[in-house]
Parts: sequence; C-alpha cells; structure tokens
Amino acid sequence: MNVCRWGKAPPHYAATPGNLAAPVAGCRARPLLFLIEDKQAPPPPPQGAARWFSRWWLRLAGSVVILALNKERAGRVFACPVNLSLGVAIMLNTTQSRFTAARNIAMAISFGAIVAGCQSMGGEAGLDPDNTSYKRMVTQGQATRVIAENIYADCPRHDPKMNIRRSAVGQITATDGTVITVPAETALQKGLGPKSYDLYNECNQVLPANSSAVSTANVPVIEVDADGEVITGYIVADNYYEMYVNGKLVSVDNTPYTPFNSAIVKFRVKRPYTLAFLLVDWDEKLGLGMEQFPVPVTANTSQWYPGDGGLIARFSDGTMTDATWKAQTFYIAPLMDPKEVVEHGNVHDTPNLGGRTHPFARKPPCEDKCYAVHYPIPANWQSPRFNDTNWPRAWEFTDQEIGVTNLPAYTRYPELFAGARWIWTQNLVLDNVVIARKTVR
Repeated sequence: MNVCRWGKAPPHYAATPGNLAAPVAGCRARPLLFLIEDKQAPPPPPQGAARWFSRWWLRLAGSVVILALNKERAGRVFACPVNLSLGVAIMLNTTQSRFTAARNIAMAISFGAIVAGCQSMGGEAGLDPDNTSYKRMVTQGQATRVIAENIYADCPRHDPKMNIRRSAVGQITATDGTVITVPAETALQKGLGPKSYDLYNECNQVLPANSSAVSTANVPVIEVDADGEVITGYIVADNYYEMYVNGKLVSVDNTPYTPFNSAIVKFRVKRPYTLAFLLVDWDEKLGLGMEQFPVPVTANTSQWYPGDGGLIARFSDGTMTDATWKAQTFYIAPLMDPKEVVEHGNVHDTPNLGGRTHPFARKPPCEDKCYAVHYPIPANWQSPRFNDTNWPRAWEFTDQEIGVTNLPAYTRYPELFAGARWIWTQNLVLDNVVIARKTVR
C-alpha cells in the first residue's frame, strides 16, 4: 500500500488528471493516496476541478485520492455539502497502526464515492444548467442603423486636450438575420442604475491627487444582504463596465467611452457572493471594433485602429481581479475572415493573427469591409446560480500591455489597486464585449 505524505500541497496539486496519475518525487509510481499532513488549508485547485477529482478518485491498477480540504474549501472544490472537521480531512502518520491506516484509507475511498455521487447529481450543485450558446453570428461592415447618437453627451470640455469621444449605439444584421446591438446593450443606455461614484473623473472635475486624498465617506452603500458586511471596491474599466453582486446591479459606469475615469463602489453582502461584470471596449466604427487613434489627431492617426479593453478592480475584503476569474468574449472584431475565430470547445480564440496585445496585434487593412463574429449573451449571466463552469479563465495583462502607464485615473492610486491584475479574455485587442465573473467564498 503506497501512501505519500507532504507537509504542504503536493507539487502537482493543481495539475491535470493525467499528471495526477504520474510518478511523484519521493513516492513509488502511482501512489494509492496523497495525504497532506498540514492543518492549513491547501490552495484551491482550478475551478472545474471538482469534475475530474470525482471522476479520478479511483483508478484500478493505481488509484489516486487527494484529501486535504477544510469545511470552506470542501464547498468550493466539490460544490457539495461535506461534513468535515476543520483541518485535514484524513491524516496518516508514522505512529498509526496498520488497522488505523487501513481504516483511514477506507474512509478516503468512501469519501471519494460520496463526492462522485454528489457530482453525478447533474452539474455543479446549486447552479442552473449551462445555457451558454456557442452559436456564432457573422456581420460585415459598419452598423447602418444608429439607435443612439451619444448616450453620454453631457461632459463639459474643461481642457482642450481632453479625449472626449462620442458614445454611439447601433444595430447591425448578421448573415443569419439576427439583429445585433453594437457595441452592446447596456444598463446605461436603458437608464438603469445606480451610476458609478467617481474616484477620478475629468468631466465631473473629481481629481484627487493621490490615494490619501480619496474619501469614501459619501459613497452610497448598495444593499444586497441586510445582515452582510460592507465592502468597498475600486474599479477601472477600458472602456465601460456594469457590475452586479448576486444578480443585483450595484454600479453602472457613468462614462461609457472617454475620458478615462475610475470609480468607487460600496455594497453590503454575505459570503458567498458572486461578482459579475459586463465589459465593453467601445468602438467608433460601430460593429467593427475600431476607432480613431491616436488623438489628438496627427499625421500618424489612423481612422481604423483596433481598440483594446481591460478591467482592474480591488475590494476591501481582499477580492481582486486576477486569473482566478472566469471571462468569456461575445464580440470579436475586426477580422479579415470570420474563419479567423477558432472555437476550441468553450474558448473563442484568434490564434493566428499576430499578437494578443498592441503593438503586436494585427491591424487588418479591410477597414469598412472587415468582419465581426458575435455570440449570444446568455440569460441570467448576472446571477450567482449562472453556470460558468465551462467558461475559460481570465487572462492577466500588465500596465504596459493595457497602455495605462500614463493614465491618471489609475496611476495616481497605486495603493488602492495593490495586488490586483488587469484582466480580459485571451485577445485584448479583438475581444470587444466580455463578461467576467467571480464567486467569493
């Protein structure tokens, strides 16, 4: 009987199922049981790991069982109620009798059976069935119908150098007859709120010099749970965001395009809770994901420049944007050909178009003849019950890749965003409408 012990998580704790069955240093090949002899909870495995944990809990000719969960982590990994004492679920040590060791291994196998049974109940417990549609819709050229000339027309020009752009909304018809709103249907266009509270905003002349000059005293608290804790967050989105907590709209970006702004949000909620963001990289060439750049206009300015997006947020309970979030894209442009978007299961990728960030991303010469690929935004994506199990992880990007090293709405306040990462889907330039989600436990 082969048992391997670690004081910490095994080195391949977050590896793939194939690697789990591979030989490990210090153990004979394919050990029966991995045990973590540490009362500290190990780091959580990747989201979605519950499925393969339960599927791989028993392998003939060398099975694998990993048990190192406390109560909180058990709910996260297996999405199923598990009655475990705080600390290590099952622990073997060198002083245990053979009877005790055999009993604990039997308990491990029984626990694996319980987890497998829990997972066989159909999807992740507590979540709705996966309703994300991967049907692609293709459009070509600019939107011919403008349904809103400018949904943010009241920004006074305090400075001639202010980068103020028109925030238009249009509609375009796909090749299958579907009418699509571009760049997206938003809460701001519908007049829904509450609108974001300014951290930095040139239009409203809210311009704190640094983090110590920022006050959150007057930020309204949006109540999600009456008996929850108050959480404060700081947000920068390129360009537009709307934020939901457990399905409730708590903040709508008051500046959908430019000038670049940043926001503060407060909400009262109990754990676990789910954050969900709709993110839009606004476009001036509606339906094509392109804009005029750079501005002010010079001889080098392009009228057909592919913009890029990004989100960074940090919250007072320690939650922050990083690669643990889920992110899916729903509008990809500009493209020379719709076939440039490759679907790898639930991932919409553009792997052969140069880089994923500026200046490496391809700038197609097709201009108003370019294509776009769209996907339906699923119903109830804001809900904590929404099933994002099959969504890809968010990608992390640097300040330099996002292009915000001289953006005062962000760079003035490094302490407020400390530790957070810019996130988006896999192509920062071509992915124009993104939904990002995170469940906080």
